Amino acid sequence: MRKTFCFGGSRLARRMSERAPMVDGCVFCDIARRGPTSTTALLYSDDKVVAFRDINPSAFRHYLVIPIDHIPTVNSLHKTKDDHQLVSHMVKVGKDLLNQDAPNSEEHRFGFHQPPFNSVNHLHLHCLALPFMPR
Repeated sequence: MRKTFCFGGSRLARRMSERAPMVDGCVFCDIARRGPTSTTALLYSDDKVVAFRDINPSAFRHYLVIPIDHIPTVNSLHKTKDDHQLVSHMVKVGKDLLNQDAPNSEEHRFGFHQPPFNSVNHLHLHCLALPFMPR
């Protein structure tokens, strides 16, 4: 099955723009569910999120924390207790990983992309331990 980066006006892209337990064809859903085609090494996993290294790191340490359930973007989050707890948990997992793997890093950065600047329509938190690395 072809994995897509969930962009554009196709039927698949529209399906990926909805909240769901899992979306076929979403590369991050495949990683989160440890699909048979995923070769991504997980740094952390629990019943809510997984974390792994960014394939194009832009800092000394650059990890992604994603929810297991398919949530397309930050715009799909609501002002609910569940979403607040999920995002807080994502940040905590990212902080714990950076503190463990880059204890001497003096600065950490965390952030989500806002559409249309997201390359994958599956909510993901970038967790970076500075310094930034030139490409």
